[in-house]
Amino acid sequence: MVRKNVRGKGQSAQFLFIMLLFFALAISALFTILFGAKVYENIGQRMEDNFKQITPLAYISNQIKQSDRFDSVSITTLEGISVLKLSQTYNDQEYETLIYYQDGSVKELFTSVDSGLTLDAGIEIMKTDGIFFEMISEDLLRVETKGSEGQSILISLRSGGRQK
Repeated sequence: MVRKNVRGKGQSAQFLFIMLLFFALAISALFTILFGAKVYENIGQRMEDNFKQITPLAYISNQIKQSDRFDSVSITTLEGISVLKLSQTYNDQEYETLIYYQDGSVKELFTSVDSGLTLDAGIEIMKTDGIFFEMISEDLLRVETKGSEGQSILISLRSGGRQK
C-alpha cells in the first residue's frame, strides 16, 4: 500500500512537470507569434511609406522626360500652390500639364492654356505627404517628397532648360 502511494506521487509529479513544460512552450509560441506579427506590421508600414515617397518621384520624372523639350518645363505658383508646368503644342494649340500637391494628393491637370480651368479640376494621381519643386539652375530641377523620410531627385533637363 505504501508502495502504491509513492507511485501515485511520482506520477503526479511527472504530470505536473509535463503540464508546466507544455504551458512554457505554449507561452513562448504565443510570444513568438506576437513578435512576428509586430515585425510584419512594421515591414508593411515601411513599404507603404517608401511607396508614398518614391512613386511620386518616379511619376514626375517620367512626365518630365516625356515633355523635355526646349523651353517647356517650368515651375510657377498658381492659386498659392507651387506647380510644375510642362508645356506642349498639339495641332498649333498650346497645352500644359500641371503637376502639383493639393488636399493630401499629387494631382495633374492637362488643359489648353486658355481653358480657364482651376487647380481643383485636376485628377488625383496618388496620396502622399507633400511635394516640393525647385529649379536649381537653367537645366537642373529638384523634386522632393515630404514626410518622415522625404526623398528627392535631381532631374537634368536635356533639352536646354526651362521657360523664362
